[in-house]
Amino acid sequence: MQTSAAGSSQQRRARLRGFTLLELMVVVAIIAIGTAGVVLSLPNSAQLQTEREAQRLAALLESARAQSRMTGAPVRWLATPQGFRFDGLRAGALPTQWLDPATRVQAGASLELGPEPILARQSVLVSSTLQPGIRWRVSTDGLHPFVVEAP
Repeated sequence: MQTSAAGSSQQRRARLRGFTLLELMVVVAIIAIGTAGVVLSLPNSAQLQTEREAQRLAALLESARAQSRMTGAPVRWLATPQGFRFDGLRAGALPTQWLDPATRVQAGASLELGPEPILARQSVLVSSTLQPGIRWRVSTDGLHPFVVEAP
């Protein structure tokens, strides 16, 4: 049988059940640092959307290039104020609008897509009006497919 002063064992048990303020502050600081790391690693939505548009443009250019080689007709891609167009393909063969209305390329940009198997080196810069500093280059060396890269 244990002998102790009245109430001392209850105080000890109550003290062992809780957390100290210092322990709580350390846990909150660890959670805050982890959350900040996750937030900072997330990509910028405007940057991600601009990159997607550049990837889509590269795929459309390759599709137009393949159609040009298949038909033997020259195809030219032109930037327009509303989007872009493919001269030399039948109307409606490929899309002519950006998915994001904020997407832009330099005014008067154009690319020759075929029908020759080897083209001249060409590129176009895709940007966003939401963040003009974010740009992606869609380019080809004339032999390989169009690729997207940061300029």
